[in-house]
Amino acid sequence: MNCNQQNDSRMATRTKYCTPRIKSFVIPLSNYSADTYSFPVSFLELLGLLGSMKGITSDSVASECALKLYETGEIEMMNRSEPQQFSEFGAHFISETDQPQACNFANFVPLVEDYPLQRAEWIKFLGVFANLETRANKVYDAIKENYLCLTKVAASKNGSFKPIVAWMQYYDSGIWSFTKETCKLKYVEDAGGENIDNSISKITYNTSNPDDSEELHAILCTVDVVIDETYTLDPAGYNQSTNQSLWRYDKRVQNLTTLDWNDGAVNIAKGEGIVSIGANMCERDISTPLEPYNTFLLMP
Repeated sequence: MNCNQQNDSRMATRTKYCTPRIKSFVIPLSNYSADTYSFPVSFLELLGLLGSMKGITSDSVASECALKLYETGEIEMMNRSEPQQFSEFGAHFISETDQPQACNFANFVPLVEDYPLQRAEWIKFLGVFANLETRANKVYDAIKENYLCLTKVAASKNGSFKPIVAWMQYYDSGIWSFTKETCKLKYVEDAGGENIDNSISKITYNTSNPDDSEELHAILCTVDVVIDETYTLDPAGYNQSTNQSLWRYDKRVQNLTTLDWNDGAVNIAKGEGIVSIGANMCERDISTPLEPYNTFLLMP
């Protein structure tokens, strides 16, 4: 539980609580840091708070302007295994809550939510730390309106036909696995698609096993679109030339490893090259909040 106190209040200058259940923060924050191994920086950009971020734990971020601030020395690289380093900041936002937590650590965990709009609503949590509740509500309402509008468009266009979609990932030694992450399945449904039959209870298939291989190919014969979320060190070289129903979700990458999907969850490409994100692509006023865009993909 977080208890926020205005910086001009009498209580803020006297007491800060820090117990296993309650932490207090003086707001609005003048500076903060974030554990950027798994932190969606776009939430901060939508609120116009990127300029107040002074510490990160990794440059694996899919944000051109965050990279620019780091490269110009306005953001410092911190060691996430040394919590005492973050004591200088008004708050340190983390998404992996199993790590040791200091008194100024704030848990920001939108990725635990099962549905896209629930994840988007976490922007209201961040807004409280900067007295930007009005802006946060406006952003969320715009995202929700766009999302719900596009779900209606998808439903009206597809009629009785719904493409069957399978999210898949390849592992070593010939292992393929179907993704069962609720949020991704929800994207498919809302985009006018249909997920693979729920009666297919087996998720993982070893193609070196003849029975597994035959069963997997039989399932794929019923699928219209495959979204391949296999992790690769070479996204630009990972392509296909024959199966035009194969999609990837690494349309935008940073340093060839960091996927924008993990931040915005909107970039899916079919038969297209990747877009490499870099600090030189930040050409906007960082203090100006980004406007929300359509966080949705329509299936053909």
